[in-house]
Amino acid sequence: MSDHIPLISSDDAGSFAKQVFHDSAVMRVSLERAAQLIAHAPHASKIWIDPGVDGCDDIVSRQGTPGNKNSWFDFMSKLPHFEKFAQMGFIAKPTQPEVNAFVKEVLNRCMAYKPAWITIPQLPTTNGTERNKINRELAQATGEWKSSSGYSGRLILPLVFTHQEQVNGKTSRNPKVQLAERCYRDAQADGFWVVDKSLTDDNGSATLRNKRFPGIIALHDELNGKIASKVRIGGPYWGLNLVLWAKGLIDFPLIGVGSSFQFYLSGGPSRSASVKIAIPSLRRRVGVGPKLTGWLDASIAKLANSHPAHAEFVDLRKKLTVLSQSIRAREQVATFYKQWYDGIAAAPKAGRPMALFQDLSAAYALGKSLPAIDDEGTARRPEAVAESFMMSCL
Repeated sequence: MSDHIPLISSDDAGSFAKQVFHDSAVMRVSLERAAQLIAHAPHASKIWIDPGVDGCDDIVSRQGTPGNKNSWFDFMSKLPHFEKFAQMGFIAKPTQPEVNAFVKEVLNRCMAYKPAWITIPQLPTTNGTERNKINRELAQATGEWKSSSGYSGRLILPLVFTHQEQVNGKTSRNPKVQLAERCYRDAQADGFWVVDKSLTDDNGSATLRNKRFPGIIALHDELNGKIASKVRIGGPYWGLNLVLWAKGLIDFPLIGVGSSFQFYLSGGPSRSASVKIAIPSLRRRVGVGPKLTGWLDASIAKLANSHPAHAEFVDLRKKLTVLSQSIRAREQVATFYKQWYDGIAAAPKAGRPMALFQDLSAAYALGKSLPAIDDEGTARRPEAVAESFMMSCL
């Protein structure tokens, strides 16, 4: 079985996961939609259920209206004392009976699906300490539930960071790592999952390779030094999760399935993402628009017929009309991503950092020889995305 964990958030993602990532050891679904989404998981894959408590980050904005219901809010509002999580006084000074009742109900609902893994209820990290108390209480309640429920699966502590200030510097990271260590112990956790929801890791900016990637890599290293975890998970990202995995800092990369390579909190507003396809030889995605045709034509003209990327670009050019359809683009991205992962996984564990570095170096060298890609912002240079990840591999 493969280490990648698809994040299944829709029926389409479930279908792609079953088709492309069928050898995944674990698949992650939300509690709210578990009944529908578990059906997409291959029989050999374990199920990880996330209760979606991270959405309590901002309950007020998730209430919806009579004409525009929020399914997450409707589901969560049936849990005992859910409304308390919208009260700042309760977050600052939570009372144990209410926290225990909430945690017991949400984890019992998760356990009803017989998952191998369950996410421990926690609120996302903030810059300050205002959520430390509630997260400690949630962790304590989880530990008590585990002792009394008979659940024999694994409990995963979520560490959802919301701003780069929480991760970039060691002074900011230290109290976060200390809190994680305590919550891990109190919850009787078996693993932890780390993600920075503010990170778009494939925008090609210099800030990524100079500040943000080093901060996240250091965070994982520090967590590993404090917590002897059986399960370490990172992502979803586009490439940083693969870097962390190749370097041995995590055991499982959490991945999007053709899209969603950035983490979004549960119950947030729906997003109409632009259509993107993978350029396999550049190890990146690009938006599908009128200017992409011209860029492909110019790149094909630059490459010798014998160059491996020449045939790839010609094929993309022929299929561009079909790939402009969102579902076909997501399928193409998912297929490439699986091939990319498998190529690195084929290397011995000790050799994966170098294997990924060499893989990205080839993409970087190719990109340097090609014209800029219009409408791609800080990633307009074809090599920009590969360069960011390449510098973090070794």
